[in-house]
Amino acid sequence: MSQRSRPNLLYIHSDQHNAAVTGCYGDAQVHTPHLDRLAQGGAHFTSNYCCSPICVPSRMATLSGRHPWQNEVWSNSHVLNSNVPTLAHSMGIAGYRPALIGRMHAVGPDQLHGYCERLVGDHSPNFPGIPTADRGALQGTAGPERISIRHAGAGQSGYQVHDEAVTAAAVDWLNRLGVRRRAGVDDAPFSLSVGYMLPHPPYVARRADYDRHADSLPPPRKPRDYADEAHPYLRRWRETTGLTDVDAGETRRARAAYWGLVEAMDAMIGEVLAALAANDLERDTLVVYSSDHGDMVGEHGLWWKHVFYEESARVPLIMHWPGRIAAGQRCERVVSALDVTATLLDALEAPALPESPGRSLLPLLRGDGAAPAWDDEAFSEYCADRYAPDDEAFVRMLRQGDWKLVYYHGWPPQLFNLREDPDELVNRAADPACQGVLGDLRARVLQDWRPERIRERMVELRADSDLQVQWAAATLPEERIRWPMTPEMEYLDDD
Repeated sequence: MSQRSRPNLLYIHSDQHNAAVTGCYGDAQVHTPHLDRLAQGGAHFTSNYCCSPICVPSRMATLSGRHPWQNEVWSNSHVLNSNVPTLAHSMGIAGYRPALIGRMHAVGPDQLHGYCERLVGDHSPNFPGIPTADRGALQGTAGPERISIRHAGAGQSGYQVHDEAVTAAAVDWLNRLGVRRRAGVDDAPFSLSVGYMLPHPPYVARRADYDRHADSLPPPRKPRDYADEAHPYLRRWRETTGLTDVDAGETRRARAAYWGLVEAMDAMIGEVLAALAANDLERDTLVVYSSDHGDMVGEHGLWWKHVFYEESARVPLIMHWPGRIAAGQRCERVVSALDVTATLLDALEAPALPESPGRSLLPLLRGDGAAPAWDDEAFSEYCADRYAPDDEAFVRMLRQGDWKLVYYHGWPPQLFNLREDPDELVNRAADPACQGVLGDLRARVLQDWRPERIRERMVELRADSDLQVQWAAATLPEERIRWPMTPEMEYLDDD
């Protein structure tokens, strides 16, 4: 097969995008014309789940094609072993020279993990122990802390400035490739990954984007009064993160900013797609859009991620491939980020990643009327020794068919039937009629996942990390790929 018969890949990956806040997923308030157009010309998946509802574990799982329990990246301080083969390694073997522009959020000295080129790095340190960026007026607003909702509204986040740099670099990269193609000096298929920070908090959007929603966005559909919350884990999570007294004004400001950030991201994606088309690259290119996890945006009285309600664990997935994926498809099969990784490699005719349970989605999109065999099953896990009730959590979700089980090690489970109860308002775990389903799903969750062993391993990793942190703080090693975020980039219009 000639080089040009292989497709190009444009893989766009955002951070903390709740799938429901997208036009093609049913939100009539948000304006996402570019993502919607991708979906109209291709396919979008309604039940795609992240591998972990937190940044680094989710991203490293997608990159490696392995669950967190397989690659031992459970927290935002864990380092993916450079010996673990990745999506980029496989694409390189297939003849591509994969390039990355923007967000990857890999921790440690390996900031490439198989990519041949990386432009615009992360704002976070390459090494734990190096001082983090000064967030100025928005210090503390990016994490699961009460201040992130209190300091919400119109202004500017450094994350948006980062993404504008990413967009400019991606447009330039495609334009330069177009020049080489037209000159006849570069005929090789390309693989370009574009990583965005938005719509990750701070919940701060530029004035025009914020104002579009400040007075028109409805409140959360599924508010759950803190006093009525029955599940002890979630009750303690609210207490730990200060979510017991979020008022209507704070909720309105944070949600308006989030919707504005989604729209700002969509506009930047539109610039990249316009460069793709302007350089006559669209026809031969598989475009894939997804995110690392969602955001609760006030639903169930919760914010950020870390939990397994649909707003946090379900993420958008859009695929557009002219001539190969029929337009206008809506796929309701249960899939996961590991399946996305397997699909990209299948499309590029690259080697499958070892030890990856991911399955190619291409057979689901053939459009020939045939129904391929498919297990509607997806796992996600959150294991933490920080940002958890009582500073510890070992939680795993299983979506299987209509059912979702959230298994909390040491806490009662949650069981939902998403067909009968799509809003996840009725926990069926104590329902006598559901004990058979509960037992089967619990056995499946624990079949290959050992929470006590994970706890032991995380203690060992923490000891290793503590030493590495001390080393980095003492020696300040050179950071080869880091985007410089400064406090001037971060402000609220109203103090």
